[in-house]
Amino acid sequence: MLLQRVITAIVLLALLLPALFAASPWPFGLLTLVMIAAAGWEWSRLNGLPGVPALAFGAALAAACAATVYAVGFQVPAWCWWLVGGVWVLGGVHALRVGVAGWPKLPVGLRLVLGAVLLWAAWLALVVARARGINFLLSAMCLVWMADIAAYFAGKAFGKRKLAPAISPGKSWEGAIGGLLGVIVLGFVWVHVIDVRVAVDSASLYSVLVGRIGVVAILALVFLSAMSVVGDLFESLVKRAAGAKDSSQLLPGHGGVLDRVDALLPVLPLALALSSL
Repeated sequence: MLLQRVITAIVLLALLLPALFAASPWPFGLLTLVMIAAAGWEWSRLNGLPGVPALAFGAALAAACAATVYAVGFQVPAWCWWLVGGVWVLGGVHALRVGVAGWPKLPVGLRLVLGAVLLWAAWLALVVARARGINFLLSAMCLVWMADIAAYFAGKAFGKRKLAPAISPGKSWEGAIGGLLGVIVLGFVWVHVIDVRVAVDSASLYSVLVGRIGVVAILALVFLSAMSVVGDLFESLVKRAAGAKDSSQLLPGHGGVLDRVDALLPVLPLALALSSL
């Protein structure tokens, strides 16, 4: 299993890094378009679409994403990000409240549309963030990774009170708090070290937030960290409702695409929303 994880990670990095650091944002956009199509396929399978219809769903999602960028480019109005963020905050809280048993009670069509909208918005936020600059995009993505890593170690060391035992038994309140603190430390380092001493191509998310809302940026980071947990729990809820351990086996040793990007889905649109303040 470990060897599989390492080989898969190396292959993914070999594909993603050249695309990410290309002079144009288009190689990265096209590569991630394939990934979002795969995520759409996984989502449709988890919510009742079999075989060919699931493939068609993923292809249609990718086509909608590409058509959006073709129509509007990388200049997306801020209100779009706030609208998507509102759906995540209200819908995510409601989904976690009703729990695993409540999710299948929603009509299949509604679940499919909701997934398509959230995946579409996440991919669009991803390419818009890349167009703003590699440093901006990486700082937003590293926020999610730091929240996850710090939560893991804090949970291992101090975890006692379960955060959502019916959805993800391994998560604890202590781990979540550790993730929040890790993100604040990361933001401080990024603003005062990376953005100052490294030849970056753009301001990071952290520097943008500090420049626009000052010390309130700390609350923004806490909020984004919390929403990364919501994204993770929401995908876990959908998998449990479908009786699946992973969203698919597309990435050997890692599960599926949704398993790797679940926490990014709410954070990327909300990061763009907050950076527009």
